[in-house]
Amino acid sequence: MSFYDLTIKDIEGCDIDFKTLSGRKVVLVNVASACGYTPQYKQLQEIHANYPEISILGMPCNDFGKQEPGTSEEIQSFCSVNYGVQFRLTEKLNIIKDPHPIIQWLTKKELNGVMDADIKWNFSKFIVNEKGKLVQFFPSAVEPFDDQILKSLNINI
Repeated sequence: MSFYDLTIKDIEGCDIDFKTLSGRKVVLVNVASACGYTPQYKQLQEIHANYPEISILGMPCNDFGKQEPGTSEEIQSFCSVNYGVQFRLTEKLNIIKDPHPIIQWLTKKELNGVMDADIKWNFSKFIVNEKGKLVQFFPSAVEPFDDQILKSLNINI
C-alpha cells in the first residue's frame, strides 16, 4: 500500500485524499492540546505559513496521558486561538489500541517499506517526501525547528 492510497477524515469530517499531497513533502504529527510539547504547534504553524510546498497534518490523539479529551470543535478552537493553527487537522485517531490505518502505515516497515517506528508520546513527527515515501521519524522531544527536521525538509531558517 502506498501513502497515496491512504485517506483520513479531517477534523470537520471531510475526507482527505492523500493523492492530493503528491509532489509535496508532508509532516504528519500526532498532536494534543494539553501536552508539555503542545507549544510545538507554533513552529509547525510557522513552517506551514512560510513554506507552502510543505503540508503539515496534525492528527489529534488522546492515547497518551488523556491530553486531548476535547471534541473536534474544542480542538479546532484551542489550536486557532492559542497558536493560530491554519494547517489541516484530522479527526481524532487512535495510536495504541486499534490504530488508524495511517498510523499503521507510518509505524510498520511491512507497510511503508522503510522503517518501523514506535510512537511513545504526543508530537511524534513523520516526514514523507514528494514521492510518498516515508523518509524520517522524529520523537516528541525533537522540535520542528530542530536542524535534523529542517534538513529533512530542505529549510534554512
